[in-house]
Amino acid sequence: MFKTDNFLFHPISSNSVLDLPKQFTYPFYYQPHPLCIKAAEEVKTYLSTQTNFEHNFGLNQNKKGLKIGKMFGVMIVQSMDGDVGYIVAFSGKLAESNYLKGFVPPIFDTLNKDGFYKQSEEHVNNLTAIIEALEQNPEIEIAKLNLENVKLKSINELEVFKQKAKVEKEKRKQLRKEAESKLSVLEKASLFEELKQQSIQSNIDLKYLKLNCEAEINKAELVLEKLMQPIKALKLERKTLSASLQKRIHEQYQFLNAVGEIKNLIDIFKITELGQPPVAAGECAAPKLFQFAYLNNLKPIAMAEFYWGISPTAEVRKHGQFYPSCRGRCEPILGHMMKGLDVEPNPIESAGKFSGNIDIIYEDEFLLVLNKPHEFLSVPGKTIKDSVLTRMQDYLPDATGPLLLHRLDMSTSGLMLVAKNEKTHKNLQKQFINRTIKKRYVALLDGVINTKEGTIDLPLRVDLNNRPRQLVCAEHGKSAKTKYEVINTENNKTRIHFYPITGRTHQLRVHAAHHLGLNSPILGDDLYGIQSNRLHLHAETLCFEHPVKREWVSFSCKVPF
Repeated sequence: MFKTDNFLFHPISSNSVLDLPKQFTYPFYYQPHPLCIKAAEEVKTYLSTQTNFEHNFGLNQNKKGLKIGKMFGVMIVQSMDGDVGYIVAFSGKLAESNYLKGFVPPIFDTLNKDGFYKQSEEHVNNLTAIIEALEQNPEIEIAKLNLENVKLKSINELEVFKQKAKVEKEKRKQLRKEAESKLSVLEKASLFEELKQQSIQSNIDLKYLKLNCEAEINKAELVLEKLMQPIKALKLERKTLSASLQKRIHEQYQFLNAVGEIKNLIDIFKITELGQPPVAAGECAAPKLFQFAYLNNLKPIAMAEFYWGISPTAEVRKHGQFYPSCRGRCEPILGHMMKGLDVEPNPIESAGKFSGNIDIIYEDEFLLVLNKPHEFLSVPGKTIKDSVLTRMQDYLPDATGPLLLHRLDMSTSGLMLVAKNEKTHKNLQKQFINRTIKKRYVALLDGVINTKEGTIDLPLRVDLNNRPRQLVCAEHGKSAKTKYEVINTENNKTRIHFYPITGRTHQLRVHAAHHLGLNSPILGDDLYGIQSNRLHLHAETLCFEHPVKREWVSFSCKVPF
């Protein structure tokens, strides 16, 4: 049972007769082992009843203060004596602390008051306070305003001069025209020379006016620069100190693996596409668990992570549900830390294989409509080349143009539209852009929906730390809208029709699962819900204007669930 003494190895109760897994959990895609589920349940019971620390998970509506849910991790481990138990970790800090009884310690304690980080952080904060105080100097605002006024004055003066010069130029042009018929050769020569000198003088006057304007602007800029110089110097000092501090911190995060090798964050991430550690790298539960296991001669057997608390605004996170480790921060770290362990193969690398023939439900000389099977790629992936696109390229060797008009997620089944030539593709593509093509999806949601119909409007963007997952983001997300209609509810499951207005990645899946959407994930959604035999999402109906026949056509295929 979960204990809060100083010994952080929690024995599995003696009445457990569960077999140990043969391989360690692949942390980025897994079904929790029964031992992990049992350990997690003990931790959840403790979190529900404990009085040892104070943290607002947002589960008690009457509790005031900032509400923050947390990821927790459990790792089944075996001691040198053969005893099986588990260790527990939380991501980041909990109750404003890195150390809590019963939980493994951090890789590096950034909250240590006597450590270099806190001392350097205090220096950085002092610099920030000084900078902010200097920026409040009213003379700076006056200098900025004066600079803007000088620039505006220069623009106006130059514009007035140019307009006047334009008028004078037209007058000179008119005088030359009149002189052609009224003046003698000598008189014209004299007049033309005088007009020429006037034109030269106008250009000279413009040049000096520009120089005077520039001088006035430079003078105003120097006044502002003199006031800003101390601030810039302090900001440079703060930037340099922060960079040095960040590098020193990254060097302190030293990660072990099963063969005794040690690497810090800098060494681990320098070979990645990112090239440097992302924010909070090494603070997740999984690295803490591995580190403690290796330092204490505990053999990692299996692992699982679960979320505890109120759903966050951006991510899809459900209270008490298991989730894989994050990829952006943890994949490079765990890739190092699992070296020497016998780890389950990555199931994603073998996913997307389909040995049968794709069902073509309609075909003419211009286009075809097919029924994509679930767990099959629309286009080739990094490791798997077989896809709808490659199959169509083989099936239609003489076709021109890009072929595919749209895509479906690998896990989604249903109708896809293929154009056989470029002209057809452009016509159909225009229909997609104008949103005149009508699509209807059928989904089975893992929950009960109280409304009968409605529209979900939640902007989406990719989760940079956990691709390909999507986040709800009002600031940087792209508009994503979905109409829905509930068909029926049975056995706590809701059958629903989705009518996507936009076509964002994972749009229907996020709109179904997110707490600001329908708050009920699609059954079998391995990214935003719980794994099942398949993702219960099917593109059932597709309607559009035939690009050649110019008639409205509609296609449907049977829902396989």
